[in-house]
Amino acid sequence: MADPVRALVTVLVILQLKHFLCDYPLQTLYQVRNKGTYLHPAGILHSGLHALLTMTAFLVVPPSFLLGCAIVIGEFLVHYHIDWAKEQVLRRNGWTSADTPFWWALGTDQMLHYFTYLLIATLLVMNAS
Repeated sequence: MADPVRALVTVLVILQLKHFLCDYPLQTLYQVRNKGTYLHPAGILHSGLHALLTMTAFLVVPPSFLLGCAIVIGEFLVHYHIDWAKEQVLRRNGWTSADTPFWWALGTDQMLHYFTYLLIATLLVMNAS
């Protein structure tokens, strides 16, 4: 894509759609219940799905092989640890959806994921220029 602004916005839209699909329609109760247990297959599966579908952004701005690998591995590791940390905070404090701090934790989790996507989109577009 020749226009870097259009490429950046398109990649961000793709990553937001990917996030919605992975965190809502494709996320199972198994994943929700177990991603707070470190190295549980459910958390690995959830983050792996995020990392795999991140590659759809590469259709708009194809990265070099090394950058693509770094983005996918980075997305997996960052996504996994953001989710795991949020679950630790919720469990240790006993917060549920009935508690205001639960929503602050969830909002922080989502914001950190969005910042990750902003970084991914920026890396892709900057390296394509």
